[in-house]
Amino acid sequence: MATAPAVAAAAAVTAKGNSTSIYRGIFGALRTLLHLIAAVQFSYGIFYDYSYVEFPVNTNDNAKPMHHPFGGKFKYLTFLDAIIQALYYIVSLANDFVGTNELTPKRPPAIRRFKDWLLATLAFPVALNVGVTFWTLYAIDRELVFPKILDPVFPSWLNHVLHTNIVVFIVLELFTSYRAYPKRSTGLTGLAIFMGSYLIWIHIVKHYSGVWVYPVLEVLQLPQRILFFAAVLGFTFSLYVLGEFINNIVWAKEVKLAKRKSN
Repeated sequence: MATAPAVAAAAAVTAKGNSTSIYRGIFGALRTLLHLIAAVQFSYGIFYDYSYVEFPVNTNDNAKPMHHPFGGKFKYLTFLDAIIQALYYIVSLANDFVGTNELTPKRPPAIRRFKDWLLATLAFPVALNVGVTFWTLYAIDRELVFPKILDPVFPSWLNHVLHTNIVVFIVLELFTSYRAYPKRSTGLTGLAIFMGSYLIWIHIVKHYSGVWVYPVLEVLQLPQRILFFAAVLGFTFSLYVLGEFINNIVWAKEVKLAKRKSN
């Protein structure tokens, strides 16, 4: 026959287990809601930008056009990043239902592995690159990155979705979902391939259109452009390391457990 203290202890354990289960359930629901809001927001932002935003054309025959149709919206890192963010949150939402959010699963499904890789390699560093670079240049001289002539055709809400919310949501994601970072060499290689391909792409656009994608590049001489591109690459790589560092601090216990399981 169980003693009163034993019964009380068992009841306390059960109550603690139930409260933990409820907490995890609420936390999981909020995380899924975050993924849903982000997926809808960025998907709609892409749709609206692609379908309704038409950049004005310079009517001065002696001036270079501000924009050229070659490459369309796909020549802008902001637009490409929005696609990355939408893809990431759609994958995260799918993982919430058919994958696993277990902190350190022994055999994570493919969708969970892809989700973790995508955030580490592209979603986090590219989002912070776009957000920080845009608002820094905007503060220095908005004409270098977002001329006033765009205000009538590019809504303020869309500007914040593509340049502000990308940072807000990806930082929230870093603190609410644990992910296993790939080997640093693997992650940085993927990021380098993406950023290197983009730099090649904007030079192709310049060759065929005669116009740099970003006005800031028009005012830089060749040596300055080289330094600018090198700084952007270095900054983006440092953001990858920053994301890994924050992940290791916020999820220190999970990182240690994952390392023990892999050994």
